[in-house]
Amino acid sequence: MLYHQSLYEINTRVWLRRFDQGIIKSTLNDVPNSYWDDLAKKGIDYIWLMGIWKTCNSVIEKCCFEERLKKSYDRALKGWKPEDVIGSPYAIDVYEINPELGDHKSLLELKSRLNKKGMKLILDFVPNHFSADTRLIKTNHGIFLSVDKELFKRDPHTYYQPIQNEEKYFAHGRDPFFPAWQDTIQVNIFSKEARKFLINTLLALSKICDGVRCDMSMLLLNNVFKNTWGGILGKNGFDKHESEFWTEAISEVKNERADFLFIAEAYWDLEYDLQQIGFDFTYDKKLTDRLKFALVNEIHDHLLAESDYQKKSLRFIENHDEERAIAIFGKEKSKAAAVIISTIQGLRFYYDGQFEGKKIKLPVQLGREPEEQANAELKYFYNKLLTIISHEIFNRGKWTLLEPVPSLDSNTTFINIFSWGWSFKDEKRLVIVNYSDSISTCRIKLDVRGYQEDFSLKDLLNDQSYIRSAEEVYNSGLYIELKPYHSHIFSY
Repeated sequence: MLYHQSLYEINTRVWLRRFDQGIIKSTLNDVPNSYWDDLAKKGIDYIWLMGIWKTCNSVIEKCCFEERLKKSYDRALKGWKPEDVIGSPYAIDVYEINPELGDHKSLLELKSRLNKKGMKLILDFVPNHFSADTRLIKTNHGIFLSVDKELFKRDPHTYYQPIQNEEKYFAHGRDPFFPAWQDTIQVNIFSKEARKFLINTLLALSKICDGVRCDMSMLLLNNVFKNTWGGILGKNGFDKHESEFWTEAISEVKNERADFLFIAEAYWDLEYDLQQIGFDFTYDKKLTDRLKFALVNEIHDHLLAESDYQKKSLRFIENHDEERAIAIFGKEKSKAAAVIISTIQGLRFYYDGQFEGKKIKLPVQLGREPEEQANAELKYFYNKLLTIISHEIFNRGKWTLLEPVPSLDSNTTFINIFSWGWSFKDEKRLVIVNYSDSISTCRIKLDVRGYQEDFSLKDLLNDQSYIRSAEEVYNSGLYIELKPYHSHIFSY
């Protein structure tokens, strides 16, 4: 398995509208091959089609027009209309493709198209909850967390009665740190019926895609689930399971298909735990936040984690849950952050619109996006960066964190600079980033024994070449001076 690859996320319901022909809505079949060819040329290995599953229109009016959400619509889409609100893609009815996007056959055909171009298809798996109006309430109600009438009456925000003439009450899905999500129903992961249902769902998904991005994966860990719902579980006679759901599920699916990828959306310092029980990759939200706000030394220390952990980390600066990178970082800092997440260990993760410098974060409940002009400078930068990291050295090579030293005894700006190297066969790359708002200098010692005394370094990112003394670079270090948030990627 190659760990140093690239994932590209697409907000499918919104993105597909770009290919519409007048009033005729496009489906997955209508996306031209040239679109996928362009992503393949950029070195993208995995396409995550976010939000393709069938949802329940019935929850939109009830749950998607609260004041907090309407304010987010106002910020993102001036002049939005009620028909632009299509509901959350994470309140799933059933795992059938949304008929507005295509059908089962078109999904299989897309997977085949991507696979032939060397890319794989990733889809959503949302194990913690379904839509509050899912048809499964009638056919598989035993998989959900039921409560009694008394509890429902005491807390009608967290609990609800989905069918008015039936004396059945259930919990809405929730994250323990936030109020319940009104448009969802909570799965009872301590129920054997629920575990079997979810595992069978995953087995079915393994036939139509190449992996799943698992929403809020840590909510299904035994301790987290028990701490969130402990009182109700005990009252209903559900004891804590000895085995983790993810251990059972990942093992069973990989027995059927060993190459099927499991990606965990994960927070609360539980990433390592999820890796240990089978996840191929886990979100590295901590790095994202540190790149936004932390000092350079904190980011540096983050990169000292064990290599196995880093290889299984998903590195990103934006996605559908995050503010757009150019909006939160600014243009130059976003470029420096992009160089960092693209050239360290782990799975590189990009979001549709990132390469064009889109600034507006679109709420997932909206089905229409605002028009934004592409940033030509960022488009050029990402084309260059992605071309550079598509070389096999960044996929198969060995990564080494380097330690810049002062260029002069009195110089302290070296602490602003990150540096690491990649090596594979006879190829070497050197990445250097000034992650600060001031001009910074340093020296970086390289093992250039065996090189000619005057050897060449080619800056692939800036199209510059330099001749340097091997003796000086080995003994004193390569001298570096970088403008704020500027980077080098050297080949030598």
